[in-house]
Amino acid sequence: MRSVEIYILAGFLGAGKTTLLQNIMKEEQANNRKVAVIMNEMGQVSIDSDAIPENVPIKELLNGCICCTLSDQLEVQLSELLNQFELDAIYIETTGVAHPVEVLDACLSPFLAERVRIQSIITLLDAACWMDRHKLKITLRKLITEQVKHADTIVLNKIDRISDGSQRIIENELNMINPTGKIIPTKFANINLNTIQFVERKGQDEHEKTHAIDHLHIKTYVHTFSYPINEKLFDDFLRTMPEAIYRIKGYIRFTGKPETFLFQYAYGMPFHTKSGLKVNNILVFIGDGLDHCNLQKTLSNLEKNSRSLEH
Repeated sequence: MRSVEIYILAGFLGAGKTTLLQNIMKEEQANNRKVAVIMNEMGQVSIDSDAIPENVPIKELLNGCICCTLSDQLEVQLSELLNQFELDAIYIETTGVAHPVEVLDACLSPFLAERVRIQSIITLLDAACWMDRHKLKITLRKLITEQVKHADTIVLNKIDRISDGSQRIIENELNMINPTGKIIPTKFANINLNTIQFVERKGQDEHEKTHAIDHLHIKTYVHTFSYPINEKLFDDFLRTMPEAIYRIKGYIRFTGKPETFLFQYAYGMPFHTKSGLKVNNILVFIGDGLDHCNLQKTLSNLEKNSRSLEH
């Protein structure tokens, strides 16, 4: 099954995300790619949806943020787009107060994880706003810093409003926060699409090729179990989780128990509840620089050892 690229457009209020999205849509259509858009607005009315070309499928999530209150609705909207259209990519324009990792987490429902591929997190930054960020409340300053920290590409927009010296200072600051992120200075959110699109890793098996992309700062890994897992061995595995793994979620069955459990792991705290569903046993990992080979080996050994204990 061919997976659909997901691009997350983050950035504080007024940074120019809708303008960037318009520019991207023009270039995608010129390349004859089939794309769709999900726009999230904090208010009850969509302001920017008219900016999207009429022939581009669009879903709107209003009156909340997809990284928290609307995360379940995002899963529904993504599923509808995937089922209704043959797509190459879906662009998600977040609210200005969205945290990129939370949005990424909301995208990776265990039901959809094998159908989508997180291609890039793109944070748009208003250069002048960044210079004046000390005037913002502490919580907003932290949010903007987090948006920068977790980006694969940082689009430093509106550089025509600052001096060359200020631009160099900003770029140094951004490099200190996110040493691996690519910085693209620009005016009017005008960028070349090739600078935010990347090539998949080659030479791996299909599972790895689908879910592991070399350039990503925040990486994802999807693992499907063929058999139930020993609960104690699974608990022992969770105790080895490094801080760089932010989230684990999915469905899992334990040996000796007929139920399928919904599993969640966040901020070092695991919990599971009976799901009442009969679904594939699949776990989605989200973290900073995940070691895919090690995870695959560890989880395969976990399954193997669980089966040995059962016999």
